[in-house]
Amino acid sequence: MILKSAWLVLTGATLWGTIGLFVQGLYTYGFSPIDVVALRVLGSALVLFLFLLLFKRNLLRIQLRDLFFFAGCGIVSIVFFNLCFFTVMERSSNSLAVVLLYTGPVFVVLLSRLFLKEPMTGGKAVALLLTVLGCMLAVGLVPAGDADMSAGTIFIGLLSGFFYALYSIFGKFVAHRYHSVTITAYAMLTASLCVVPMSGLAAKQAQLLEPAVLWNTFGLAVLSTVFAYSFYTAGLSQMESGRAAILAVAEPVVAIWIGILLFGDKLTIWQAGGILCILAAVLFTIERRPAGKAKSQRLFFSPENRNEDRKTL
Repeated sequence: MILKSAWLVLTGATLWGTIGLFVQGLYTYGFSPIDVVALRVLGSALVLFLFLLLFKRNLLRIQLRDLFFFAGCGIVSIVFFNLCFFTVMERSSNSLAVVLLYTGPVFVVLLSRLFLKEPMTGGKAVALLLTVLGCMLAVGLVPAGDADMSAGTIFIGLLSGFFYALYSIFGKFVAHRYHSVTITAYAMLTASLCVVPMSGLAAKQAQLLEPAVLWNTFGLAVLSTVFAYSFYTAGLSQMESGRAAILAVAEPVVAIWIGILLFGDKLTIWQAGGILCILAAVLFTIERRPAGKAKSQRLFFSPENRNEDRKTL
């Protein structure tokens, strides 16, 4: 059972790590970052709502007053974090984009301290310092002081982590009332209603019918999103969250290797050290809970979904 759950978690994390493969594939057909965001959220929303309509209609019931929080998860977090994340992929590299996105858990710690009054523990403080150092090394600010990325791209990359973290803040207010699939489905729906009209998809109907585009869209929305979270959540339900969090580090590792092997990303020894610092920072945000404590519903698209022991919700 433990081996099976470990494989499920690793499969989910690996599918997360392949996202750059499909994003770069869509870029080759002339799609912009906002187009790719629209394809991801629209495709995911369609799959999730189809599943709920066929098998779990009771999970579609919500209260209208909670639409604000679903919109916060979908528009403020999902749309903007994906847009920033994919923009860094376009401007720089798959590897550095995922590294900057992985500052998200530390932003969760800071935002939770500010808005939810959660304590700043020693482990969280160490995570913050490691993240700052890791980012400086990864983007080339130190030791040479000659960044491999422009200041604007670095800022956008950090924003991807910031908006990624905001899902946890908005999700906090509805997590105890709805199933995680319900939250994700309505977050994707609100994201789609916002970003699809602003994208250029309406003018690219011919490209959308290309077999390669259909495959990359399927990979992005279904494999790297819906299936990834499904596998991970299934594995997480059968094992300790701390172990799952360690296994989930496979995500950036897979993303970085895809960038190096397929897209020619180059990493210096200092950048590799920066990546290790950021991965270590993620683990420092883990705080153990009693082993017998029941697991709660998990939110998709949040660091806590990947590790409920991170006390950021």
